[in-house]
Amino acid sequence: MYTLGIDVGSSSVKVSLLKVSDGSCAASAFYPSEEMPIQAVKAGWAEQSPALWWDNMKNALADVLKRAAVDKNLIKAIGISYQMHGLVALDKNGNVVRPSIIWCDSRAVEIGDKAFKELGADYCLNNCLNSPGNFTASKLKWVKENEPELFATIYKIMLPGDYIAYKLTGVMQTTVSGLTEGIMWDFKNESVAGDLFDYYGFSKDLIPEIVPTFAEQSHVNAAVAAELGLPAGIPVSYRAGDQPNNAFSLNVLEPGEVAATAGTSGVVYGVNDRLARDEQSRVNTFAHVNHTAEAKRLGVLLCINGTGILNSWLRRNVAANLGYVEMNDVAMKAPVGAGGVLIYPFGNGAERVLGNANPGAAIKGLSFNVHNQSHILRAAQEGIAYSFRYGVDVMGEMGIKAEVVRAGKANMFLSPLFRQTMANVLNARIELYDTDGALGAARGAALGAGIYKSAAETFATLKCLETIEPNGDKAAVNETYESWKKQLNF
Repeated sequence: MYTLGIDVGSSSVKVSLLKVSDGSCAASAFYPSEEMPIQAVKAGWAEQSPALWWDNMKNALADVLKRAAVDKNLIKAIGISYQMHGLVALDKNGNVVRPSIIWCDSRAVEIGDKAFKELGADYCLNNCLNSPGNFTASKLKWVKENEPELFATIYKIMLPGDYIAYKLTGVMQTTVSGLTEGIMWDFKNESVAGDLFDYYGFSKDLIPEIVPTFAEQSHVNAAVAAELGLPAGIPVSYRAGDQPNNAFSLNVLEPGEVAATAGTSGVVYGVNDRLARDEQSRVNTFAHVNHTAEAKRLGVLLCINGTGILNSWLRRNVAANLGYVEMNDVAMKAPVGAGGVLIYPFGNGAERVLGNANPGAAIKGLSFNVHNQSHILRAAQEGIAYSFRYGVDVMGEMGIKAEVVRAGKANMFLSPLFRQTMANVLNARIELYDTDGALGAARGAALGAGIYKSAAETFATLKCLETIEPNGDKAAVNETYESWKKQLNF
């Protein structure tokens, strides 16, 4: 028996086939080989055609089915993970009204800031747990203000994963978790955020049917099944935004559990069981995949823009003759604390964790007579870990204590220096796993369809590849972190 996982990113679409019995990946593929184009008509804008996601999903799926060569009748469920916060608008005939305004588009910042001031912090932070900010609801308001004739044709709005599910099944649906990532959910009243919709001049009828994250939500229809080479009637039984899904794929479901990623940007995602908020909106809170009104599970998301991108910048400009593994080896030649060199990785735009300040990257304490390449490379990895610690402390103020951090063994977590520094500065155990978003979605599909009967069964075959505990360098690392934090200016 198998399940399919679809992961819709802004760069590519990945499809994986999970063998349910042992949790192995039977086949996996992503399309396109080059990054999908993002249209930027104006500075700060970012749009993609939803048709692009669908076409690349079809290509990836065809590749997976060819590689796996399994009996397609054994594919029993489909799960979907997707880039968060995107706006997809459909008319009554199910046609896309305009290109999707995706997560990295910043055109609605002023709209969201104005809404926060006029609706008030009490409502926004107590009911929605976030400022409306540059999220999906504010993007829809931008369409209403700037494209009124087009807005008038909108029948339903959805998120990117909802659109892929619609294309598979012909049914327009969304989830509570998805609505919260668009700041369209009132946690106090467990309903669509009526006051926000009234303020923006929207009808709640724009929201499609709300279904559970884990459930047989709808089924692949006959016409699409024939197009894709799949049996008709396969249930779509799971959908979630990429960061909640990444946490799910790492079995991060309960209060106090934390997931992390460290690619171009870095994310820490912790689970809380109470409606906490950060007064300065330095982190965002969404309904986690297993949230219910009775058993609250909130995902608190910290994003740091300038993490792995610093390491890649150094490779191009400071260590052009080295690969990443060699960079790690060179960095290890410098002592803990990098001989007093401190690096601040905030060179990739405004940082929400710094109150939307954009201080730029910085190197401090550099001596031309003392320091060399190894000190700079080590200070960079330490500085990235310190930026994570700074954000984790904000999450700590909301009641989340990172005692165990789970991550995929990829990107920055491939560096022994980085992951050991993370363990030391967080005073936490780091657990590394071999999983990704598409496999997580496939596991979610199996759970949602009842193939796996519980979370424990879902993750019984997920093996920890490596565990990193704090070591004897912890005191020195924390001393350096305190110096790093003291000299952080923004």
